[in-house]
Amino acid sequence: MAKMNLLQAINSALISMMEQNERVMVFGEDVGHFGGVFRATSNLQQKFGKARCFNTPLTEQGIIGFANGLAAQGSVPVAEIQFGDYIFPAFDQIVNETAKWRYRSGGQFSCGTLTIRTPYGGGIAGGHYHSQSPEAFFAHIPGMKIVIPRNPYQAKGLLISSIKDDNPVLFMEPKRLYRAAVGEVPETDYELPLGKADTVKEGSDITLLAWGAQVEIVEKAAALAEEQGISCEIIDLQSILPWDAETVINSVYKTGRLLINHEAPLTGGFASEIAATVQQECFLYLEAPIARVCGLDTPYPLAHEKEYMPDHLKTFEAIKRTMDY
Repeated sequence: MAKMNLLQAINSALISMMEQNERVMVFGEDVGHFGGVFRATSNLQQKFGKARCFNTPLTEQGIIGFANGLAAQGSVPVAEIQFGDYIFPAFDQIVNETAKWRYRSGGQFSCGTLTIRTPYGGGIAGGHYHSQSPEAFFAHIPGMKIVIPRNPYQAKGLLISSIKDDNPVLFMEPKRLYRAAVGEVPETDYELPLGKADTVKEGSDITLLAWGAQVEIVEKAAALAEEQGISCEIIDLQSILPWDAETVINSVYKTGRLLINHEAPLTGGFASEIAATVQQECFLYLEAPIARVCGLDTPYPLAHEKEYMPDHLKTFEAIKRTMDY
């Protein structure tokens, strides 16, 4: 085991996969000698050469189009989109090619070996073009997976699994935790299952569901609730597509209450999909309406970032409202 932050864990996973499989290659804007804007790809080019870790032009549509072609002919590309906010020029390639190529070709071709890495979310004073959380846009698309880690241990295990998975994976990294989250991480390889939620803490009164950086937020809210005698069960969804409905539903059977927290805006956020599924399956078990604590329905505001964030205090207040219903 070694102490790593989130960036170091991601870097360790990339090194491990590139050592194991010479078909793995990493590319994107400034990922080469510079090591990426956050340094997630530090020393990869020096270690594996310019043929396996290289810079691309500043064209996200081109990056993913190129990655689709590589994946279809047998390479294992790990393409970086420098910020999640800039993934939208590549939206057509991801939605209409990456996710559909296997279906479209009747299984003759596939982009299943492609992993797309991108940092997402706010909390770094990045303003409205460097702080968005676009996971729900892609959750509507059959044919790919969406994975979001909450800490260094999860990041390494989930990224290795994503690269090895036979489906295209969008791997979204909570950028405000890049250096803030530090933990014990095995230096050897290990895999964590995709599509499986992680029960972080067991409880009996209310289920708190989050992913990525927001797991830490609900943990802080749960600590406040515990002081008032409220027992909170905390679940990290980890995979948005496919999402682990069974774990969430079984938890709500037990607690009778659900609060979902995500940083993306409320309207059309992935919490809506979860809430619809849970009320369908758990209607007679619910003791209160399902609560959503989310970002505001505004462009991400630089000057009012703290007001925008669904923080632990907003979450704590929602826990109390749900318990008092």
